[in-house]
Amino acid sequence: MKKLYLIRHAKSDWSDLSKNDFDRGLNKRGKRSIPVMAKALQEKGIMPDLILSSSAKRTKKTAKGLAKALHYEGKIIFQEGLYFTEPEEMIEMVRNVDDRYQSLFLIGHNPEMTELANILTEVYIDNIPTLGIVSVTFDVQTWNDIERGKGKMEAFIFPKMFS
Repeated sequence: MKKLYLIRHAKSDWSDLSKNDFDRGLNKRGKRSIPVMAKALQEKGIMPDLILSSSAKRTKKTAKGLAKALHYEGKIIFQEGLYFTEPEEMIEMVRNVDDRYQSLFLIGHNPEMTELANILTEVYIDNIPTLGIVSVTFDVQTWNDIERGKGKMEAFIFPKMFS
């Protein structure tokens, strides 16, 4: 059994319009939502074995913030390839994850994360809001065996559920 958590980055900061998209950080609401969502994950007993994150500033801050709040001490791999990429490319990245990892956080951007959730499961999600988390399980032994439409959505949570 492999568990994949599709996570959209926390709310980004638009206060400085001179910054390019890649370099935008998190706004106050985004920073506040990280411990809220980490607590929700802890209450569900969720801890990743590995975190793959886009290398954009807001996703890096989301990944590091969740890791710190969860007391996660494993590896965080930042991949530029997760910044505005096609869902099929994200699937290939997941398929290449070492099989010793059972639980994977994949932190990226919309609309790609929503599209990926809809491709991997038979449940339709209109939009994953900022710091929304979709939990998908696959009844497979290796990441390479995950397939479109074969994932089971276990949960879909987001910050406004906890405020």
